[in-house]
Amino acid sequence: MSEAALITGASSGLGAEYAKLFAADKKDVILIARRRDRLEALSSELSGKFGIQAHVIAKDLADVAAPRRIEDEVKRIGAQIRYLVNSAGFGITGRFAEEDAERELAVVQVNIAALVALTRAFLPGMIANGRGRILNIGSTAGFQPGPFMAVYYASKAFVNSFTEALWYELKGTGVSATVSCPGATATEFGAVAGNDRSRLFKLGAMDAVQVAREGYRAMLAGKPIAIHGFKNKVLAASVRLSPRATVRAIAAAMNRPPGQRQTVGING
Repeated sequence: MSEAALITGASSGLGAEYAKLFAADKKDVILIARRRDRLEALSSELSGKFGIQAHVIAKDLADVAAPRRIEDEVKRIGAQIRYLVNSAGFGITGRFAEEDAERELAVVQVNIAALVALTRAFLPGMIANGRGRILNIGSTAGFQPGPFMAVYYASKAFVNSFTEALWYELKGTGVSATVSCPGATATEFGAVAGNDRSRLFKLGAMDAVQVAREGYRAMLAGKPIAIHGFKNKVLAASVRLSPRATVRAIAAAMNRPPGQRQTVGING
């Protein structure tokens, strides 16, 4: 294996869809996630269907040591990372003060710290070679505060901002960074986060295949940001123009767990 695409969160959802897109373009892939059985099944599918090499590295990015171990394993494989897709991420729904503290910190570790660590590990090699693409999965959640998903929304604000800044720094290097900003998407995320029955998801979720295709094209084109779907583009624009009190209240209404009473009004 020489040049390859490294994809985190590849065992399901958007990560798996990105792996399929790279494989269909005859690019070797390195698949990262916790669930080895799912990764191995996907690896077999991609190598059999597209004739590419697909390596599996089963690591939990909530472990602070995971990014370094992934970097060491990539060196052992002998791969040169030309594409990096930071797709792993999760959220928790509920009041921050009442949720499990370790789980909340794990959101920060997976969504922010591991993403930064992996980007820092593989970006210098891309710059040295004069070519490369980084795709980070942000979210429309990152454009506003998110009561009842406070840490998740804040983590995606970091990803959105970090990636746009990185895109600017990389001008003229042959390398680019793109942030994909989907809204609610039909993956396992909602069930894991506990908000699959929230108003946000009841209003409709985008198809993961469509979101991945749009993000993939934006990454290849070197665009700084891709916001998926007309509704989400309108949302992103309206957040910039609306009073912050209104933005907070609407986000709270969208995320509030079923059965939990309203405690914050429009001026909250």
